[in-house]
Amino acid sequence: MKKLTEILNLKTDDELFSYIATTFKLKGITQWDYFVNWQKVYNNIEPYQIELNILNVLIGEKNIKEVLTNLILKYPEVVNVIPLLLAIRFKKKSDQKFSILNNNKFEYCDFDLSIKKPNEIEAEKIASFFVNCGLGVLVRDKKVKNLVDYATGVEVGLDSNGRKNRGGHQMENTVEVYIKDACNKLNLSYLKEASAKAIKDKWSIEIKIDKSSKRIDYVINNKGKLYFFEVNFYNGGGSKLKSTAGEYVKMNEHWNKQNIEFVWITDGAGWQTALNPLREYFDKADYLLNLEILRRGMLINILN
Repeated sequence: MKKLTEILNLKTDDELFSYIATTFKLKGITQWDYFVNWQKVYNNIEPYQIELNILNVLIGEKNIKEVLTNLILKYPEVVNVIPLLLAIRFKKKSDQKFSILNNNKFEYCDFDLSIKKPNEIEAEKIASFFVNCGLGVLVRDKKVKNLVDYATGVEVGLDSNGRKNRGGHQMENTVEVYIKDACNKLNLSYLKEASAKAIKDKWSIEIKIDKSSKRIDYVINNKGKLYFFEVNFYNGGGSKLKSTAGEYVKMNEHWNKQNIEFVWITDGAGWQTALNPLREYFDKADYLLNLEILRRGMLINILN
């Protein structure tokens, strides 16, 4: 880590490692866009605005089944929003089918919500599904005032399932801000989630990959000299951190043999319980960075 030690004006590698270990972000890196992907929510609701507003006539209606049957016959597309109101996603509209078990007779009753133009019997059956699944009471008793608003809430709930993925990408997105800034200032180009093929296609540079390095988080091309970046954040400890550090030691060796600089950017409270394997990587590689080092503008110095 001699290069990085000099850049940070530190005297020894021990001082550098101590600096890294004491400047980890211990409270996580949760950002505003972690909670809800609002644009995705709005985009998912927009195609169904008309159908949801048509179904608003059911709010406060006593004879839900009859009125809905007539609505389906006149506006069959309203059937498409029933899965949304139940917080159900289908990969294909043609798969919107349900088999409901009748506990009294132990027989199945099949419902098909993918029928484009239901006849009267099919429309009545779909209306029956709407009532029996609980949506009938929801609108009849005015437990909601507007189905567009209700569906928006449903979408927010469904979107919460994406928080794990968003959390996983927050570190990458944070690091990309610094990578983009450095590349803009130095007039360099970079790739995100780059494969060997992408690198060859963009810069006509061939690399040899191994099993652990099929795709690189970020690649910067500095006048033909490649810098490979792996990025991760660990809130909690565990054996994964040790195995990751060991894997990156091999990865660093693999890329260095091809005259490629390998830069590992990692952070998080998890490293407080795994400093030994992190130190093993530190002693064998040239670059170990955390977010604090990035904040200090060290990436530009490294690339220079």
